[in-house]
Amino acid sequence: MRCPQCGYPDDKVIDSRPTDDGISIRRRRECMSCQERFTTYERIENMSLMVIKKDGSRQPFDRSKLINGILKSCEKRPISMQQITKIVDTIVRQQENSLRREVSTRELGERVLQQLRDIDEVAYIRFASVYREFNDINSFFVEINSLTSEPEVRLDDEGGNDK
Repeated sequence: MRCPQCGYPDDKVIDSRPTDDGISIRRRRECMSCQERFTTYERIENMSLMVIKKDGSRQPFDRSKLINGILKSCEKRPISMQQITKIVDTIVRQQENSLRREVSTRELGERVLQQLRDIDEVAYIRFASVYREFNDINSFFVEINSLTSEPEVRLDDEGGNDK
């Protein structure tokens, strides 16, 4: 934080406290050069995430759409709502940590598949059948064979290492 008086880049925090609305933190600072005191406010940046659809159009990320898609694949499976919420929380956190404001539906789908693969293979196949648009029974066989023969590759691994 640069001093508004002299532009010096270093300061020290003298006092911190939440604002009355509880949405931000008020910090009193003192410039290390000219001893000018000033106030800053710190708050969480709400990242507006956009989803890039297959046709190239963009729309705001809708958490409920992702949950509903996963719910359909988990129907009549021993998967709790808490597990589904955890999947979505993990995916959202990964996206926020990437600092990118746009994500493709392909990337979201792959992240869901990665999570489902570890939880329930039937739900994984169900989700894959819709997400990857299986057109025939052979598509199912290929995907099932990949579950048993290929090691899992995670998008969040550095360098794309196999698990």
